[in-house]
Amino acid sequence: MSSTSHRVFRFAPSPNGHLHLGHALSALLNVEAAERLGGTAFLRVENIDEARCTANLEQDLYEDLEWIGYPLVAPILRQSERFEAYRSALVRLEEMGLVYRAYLTRAEIKRAVGEAEARGIVWPRDPDGAPLYPRDTAVLTDEEIRRRRDKDAPYALRLDMAGAVARAGADLSWQEAGSEGTALEDAPERIMAEPAQWGDVILARKDTPTSYHLSVVVDDAEQGITDVLRGTDLYAATSVHRLLQRLLDLPEPIYRHHRLILGEDGRKLSKSARDTSLRMLRAEGVCVSDIRRLVGLG
Repeated sequence: MSSTSHRVFRFAPSPNGHLHLGHALSALLNVEAAERLGGTAFLRVENIDEARCTANLEQDLYEDLEWIGYPLVAPILRQSERFEAYRSALVRLEEMGLVYRAYLTRAEIKRAVGEAEARGIVWPRDPDGAPLYPRDTAVLTDEEIRRRRDKDAPYALRLDMAGAVARAGADLSWQEAGSEGTALEDAPERIMAEPAQWGDVILARKDTPTSYHLSVVVDDAEQGITDVLRGTDLYAATSVHRLLQRLLDLPEPIYRHHRLILGEDGRKLSKSARDTSLRMLRAEGVCVSDIRRLVGLG
């Protein structure tokens, strides 16, 4: 990718809670990278979960971002308005024969893996530590699978990873340009992708037309994203994203993965854990320069 082409970054939070310092770091790094390269930083609202992502939280998100200086460049992409685009991508993968229904519940998966490990089997796990999905036929009888299919029981639509990797080819890789300490103008290096380590990832569910993995690559293409700058917790997931980009003939961005902001207990900050939010800090009199200092940007 030419350094003279218009560069497009994005920050993509979910309005299912209030933004914290980890979000502030990512947002500020994206907008500053775009400014340095003469590009644009878009906002994407990842509100697929319409039960948890409320209108009030979305409005709070906009206010928090304006406060720290992240531009709300129109149009703001909202995932809840793009379900048809995700369905279209899913249909393409289904037409390739790479999608199947998976009926096992979380409890059944946990029990099957636990029983296997009790027998001394080392069960493969993904980079996040979750056990890889055992095919339904390894746990359920053919009769039970037919019964669940006939009654339209809850299911996940999973990617046939082995088939997808074979179709994508052995040369799958991504462009990694390093963390925020790396000069933005430096040429990226090629990292070999290893999507198989994630197993048969979920692409959608019976009542949800997409998953993070599917929507993120479809939306990056829609917004013309040239540079993805995000936390290191998503580094390994880049393999899955490159696989889906290859299968769906989507453009390949340059990736950068920045450090995470950790709590006193060493874990990354989380909305679900109710870590101190930007709104709380602002209410306590903290200013934007303090936020920059707290996230290590001086």
